Amino acid sequence: MNEKTLQADYWVSKYADMLYAYTVVRVTDTNVAEDIVQETFLSAWKGRETYNGDASEKNWLFTICKNKIIDYFRKKGNSLVSYGEFDTNSGVFDDQDHWTNESAPKNWKTNDMQPVERKEFYSVLEMCKQKLQQLQQQVFVMKYMEDIDSDEICKVLNITPSNYWVLIHRAKIQLRKCMEFNWMKLA
Repeated sequence: MNEKTLQADYWVSKYADMLYAYTVVRVTDTNVAEDIVQETFLSAWKGRETYNGDASEKNWLFTICKNKIIDYFRKKGNSLVSYGEFDTNSGVFDDQDHWTNESAPKNWKTNDMQPVERKEFYSVLEMCKQKLQQLQQQVFVMKYMEDIDSDEICKVLNITPSNYWVLIHRAKIQLRKCMEFNWMKLA
């Protein structure tokens, strides 16, 4: 084997599992995650001559992977149906736009969690995230896991700003309800 082939083998052996773990929680489809990781290595291999070492090899690969995830969301965004306006009579807020007593957030007491409890918490969060509708999940992941600006999310997913806010609002409410039901009974 030549030196360049050994470099590609090294990337796969050292970073494949990390890239896969990073990707699968964002796209929530194991087959898509595998494809994105493969595309990441392929892009890195094709662009290896342009890698100048400004960032670590790991950061360089993760940046490529993050861009592949955004490309995936962009493609999916063009085929997804968006939502209309949010129903303000949903029982979550009163007439003054304050939480109703029944829907007010509860104290989750996550500051004192032990590592095992944190792992359980994130498992429940992942399960709840998977229950979101696909477009809500994509908006949530891009905003809170990828830290992408809302304007960029709208461009990537081809949605309006008001549609974005409806999606993110509904995602947060649904996640909170799911977490309170599934996590709070464990805590």
